[in-house]
Amino acid sequence: MKFTKTLLTTALFSLSVFSTTQIAYAETNNAELVEQAILSDGEQLKRVMEAFEREEFDTVISLAQPLAAQGNVMAQSVLGFAYASREEYFQAFKWYQKAAEQGDASAQNNLGIMYVLGQGVKQDLNLAKMWTGKACDNGNPKGCDTYRMLNEGK
Repeated sequence: MKFTKTLLTTALFSLSVFSTTQIAYAETNNAELVEQAILSDGEQLKRVMEAFEREEFDTVISLAQPLAAQGNVMAQSVLGFAYASREEYFQAFKWYQKAAEQGDASAQNNLGIMYVLGQGVKQDLNLAKMWTGKACDNGNPKGCDTYRMLNEGK
């Protein structure tokens, strides 16, 4: 009986030490993920914009991805810009399109420009006009300039 009790105590102690070690390991490995989960969307978006201003596009991408996947239009637009800055045009197009479809004027203009240049998508001047026209209608001055140039054939 004494041997069984000692064996059981040793096993429980080992199990608790092992569990604590695993938890500590998981906490240190996933600290950034846990922090992202705890932050409100507004706080997370603030961190995205701070990284964007510092032109830390890898950080922008890792921070904005979860928000963009949830449909946050600003995160989608910023994510598009970050990918375009890294010349990953297919990804940039994908995120600009999601933001543009939700009415983001900046994303609409950038999407139009991608259609003009054929970046991440086949060149299509009609779609370029459509998107830059929407950007202009939504108050984006650059969209108006691009739309005007496309219609003047420049």
